[in-house]
Amino acid sequence: MSTDKKRPEGSGFKRWFRETFGDWWFRSFIGPAQTTNAVHGADAATREMWKKDLERRKQWSQEQRERKRLAREAERGE
Repeated sequence: MSTDKKRPEGSGFKRWFRETFGDWWFRSFIGPAQTTNAVHGADAATREMWKKDLERRKQWSQEQRERKRLAREAERGE
């Protein structure tokens, strides 16, 4: 006879967590995720600065991708 006693799947903390936070009622009770005032600083000027910064970052990423693409094409062409 084996002396191995496996704990049932999902016992302890994992079980509690799944039962608590995986529960639809609990999630609806705490409400949906909020994005209002997600940027620190509640004033409109701060939000606009954040949006502009985000756009600059996106533009920089696009430029980097384009630069890499052109470099790959140049390597293939040589």
